[in-house]
Formats: sequence, structure tokens, C-alpha cells
Amino acid sequence: METTSWDLGIFEQAVRAYAHLQAPVADLKGPGANILGDHFSPVIAVLAPLYRVFPGPATLLLAQAALFAVSAVPVTRAATRLLGRAQGLCVGAAYGLSWGVQRAVDFEFHEVCYAVPLLAFALEGLLAGRPRAALLWGLPLLLVKEDLGLTLAALAVLVARQARRTDRRAARAAAVTAVLAVLAALLVFTVVIPAFGGGYAYWEKVGGASPLAGLATKLDTLAWVLVPTTGLLALRSPLLLVALPTLGWRFLSGDDHYWSTDWHYSAVLMPVAALALTDALDRARRATRPWLRAYAVQLPGALLAAALTLSATTLPLERLGHRSTYTTPSRVTEADRLLARIPDGASVEADTPPLSRLTSRCRVYWIGSAPGVLPAFLAFDTSSGWAGDDPIAYAGRLHPGTRFGVLGEAGGIIVLQRL
Repeated sequence: METTSWDLGIFEQAVRAYAHLQAPVADLKGPGANILGDHFSPVIAVLAPLYRVFPGPATLLLAQAALFAVSAVPVTRAATRLLGRAQGLCVGAAYGLSWGVQRAVDFEFHEVCYAVPLLAFALEGLLAGRPRAALLWGLPLLLVKEDLGLTLAALAVLVARQARRTDRRAARAAAVTAVLAVLAALLVFTVVIPAFGGGYAYWEKVGGASPLAGLATKLDTLAWVLVPTTGLLALRSPLLLVALPTLGWRFLSGDDHYWSTDWHYSAVLMPVAALALTDALDRARRATRPWLRAYAVQLPGALLAAALTLSATTLPLERLGHRSTYTTPSRVTEADRLLARIPDGASVEADTPPLSRLTSRCRVYWIGSAPGVLPAFLAFDTSSGWAGDDPIAYAGRLHPGTRFGVLGEAGGIIVLQRL
């Protein structure tokens, strides 16, 4: 209960629906809202069998962590093959500790956890000269999120460029894939998502601001992508092209949430940066300039040292060194005991702290945003300011003509029950 649970609750509702062979409705986005009308991410249905056996938000969080961990395998394997064991392990470990991965693991659950290993395996295939493997690993990106069709197109362009002399059939297949990926993305944006949700709600966030808006924040993010993860050497690799679609939509957006290093938005950039670095290191070892060869020899160890230092000071892994990380505060235990009094299957309007405690067993709506729904319970954080000084009066304003009473208050959570 230390962080918000908005996105975690939404994705759990969708996965829970898939697990019961139902449409992926996420009531937190609005009563009866199909998640495919918000973002096109059918890949999360892969979690349904696991969730059916182990229902609960921890299943999503553990699966996400495992997917990020798996992505370290192709990164490390590619690096050790091209650079040798010592340098390869340094690159792989620095990638596993990278700030973008840590931020994403730390921030609830998101569909991009599938994109990260897919990109890592695809780029490993590209570096190994296996164009078909690169394309096959890249194709599922179309099922992860709507914008990743453009990332697939960038990947396919690189495959076509690499294979044009050695494997013309693969080069043609890659060129066709690039075109089809762009067309598929356009189809998802303009037809598929609107068919499920009535329109793509994020158009208004794309554009609408000068590219120079928030320039300092954008340059800071770009520096974080290139300096502590690659020492700027990745700029020598064409693989960095795969990062351009993600950086493009983020930096051209009028929503400043996309510009910074916060949240999960940089996760897909991490395997690209790591494998672009690997490619650049391999090239630099054969460079004619002695300083560049020397820099390439020292860089992997320096990047690992930087990753370890950041992990021990400013990144989420730093919390592993605190005793409080391993204890459950009494207020959380008290709040859980109170929330357990809400029966399974009940309809609940809730704000962020209680969401992920309820979405596995109740029908949960975002408080105040469920028109036409009369919930059996309301659950919210008393410090959030939702209810002011009179929770009963607040519930009456939300649902005129309906009476609510206090079921209980504990751990900073209050639960109201419809009378």
C-alpha cells in the first residue's frame, strides 16, 4: 500500500476476465470498458492460465519480473559471443540492473514487460546474422501495444539492410514486414481500438505541444538512455534506430508524463541500448584509433560499476538494504483485515490504495467515475481528501437517495456499506 495501484488493478481485471474466458473488461476504466479499446494488448491473455491457478496481483508482478529477467539471457548471450566472457557478463549484468528496467519493475504492471524480452531476442538474432529469427521474435510486438508496430518496422528495416547481400529472400521478407507493420499499426489505431472503445483516447496526447516544450527534461532522459547505460558508444551502432519510434512518440507528445525517466516508459529502450552498445563495442575493438579501442576495453566494467552504484543509492533496488522493506506495517495488516470484510463478488467503488487488494475477488470501479452503478461498498484512503470531513455525506453526493453507513475504519482506510 506504499504506491498507487491504478494500472495494476486495471490489468488484473483484464487478466482475470481472460482467465474466466470472458471479454477483457476493466471496470476501473469505466463500467464495462473493454481494455482492447484503450490499448491493444491481447498478449496479456498469455497470463490467464497462470492467473487462474494463482489469482491475485502478485501473479502479475512476479510474471513481469520474470519476463524482464529472461530478457537478460539474450543480452548476455549476444555480448559474451561478441565480446568474450568477462566483458559480456559485465554488459549483461549492467543491463539487468539498468535504471529503465528497475523503474518498470517498481511501477505496478504493464504490457511492455512482454516487449522487452521480445526485443532482446530479436536484436540478438540480428547481431548473430539470423534475420529470420530476428523477424519471428519481433512479430509478436504487434500484440503487445499499438505503438510497437512502428518499432517492429524499424527492426525490419535493419534486418533488410543486413540481409540484402547475404540472404535476399530474408531481405525481401523484412522489407514486406516493415511495410505491413506500419499498416498494421495504422489499422489498430484507426479501426481495431475504436471498434472496442469508440475511439482512440490517446490521440489528444500525441502532439499538441512544441517539440521544444520540456526540452530540458527530454535531453535529461536522452542522456540517461545513452550515458550510464552505454557511455555514448551505442551512437555508433545502427541498432539504436529501433529506439527512435518510442523516443519519437514520447518526445512529440504534449503530455509531460512521457518525457521523463519516471514510470515504465523507458523499459523498451533498455535492451535496444544494451545490444546497440554490444554491437558498438564489437566494432570499436577493430577501430584504427587507439583511444577508441582502449575506451571499448574499459567501458563494460565502468558501466557495471555505474549500475551498481546507482542501484545502491538512487534506484529501487536500494530499498533492499533497508530492514523496513521486509516487514509489513501494522497499518497495512489492519487495513487488510478491514477490506477482508467485503464479501467476494461485491461491487466496490475504491481509490488507489485498496484497489489491488480487491480486484482479484470483487467488481471494482474507480470512485466517483461509475455512472449508473450503485456499489454495495465504498473504500478509500482517508488521507486522500476524497470525502472531506464527512464520508457519509460524500457517499450521498456520489449516489443521491442512497444511504451508506461506516463498515469500519483502519490503517488509514475507511469502508462504507450501502444500507
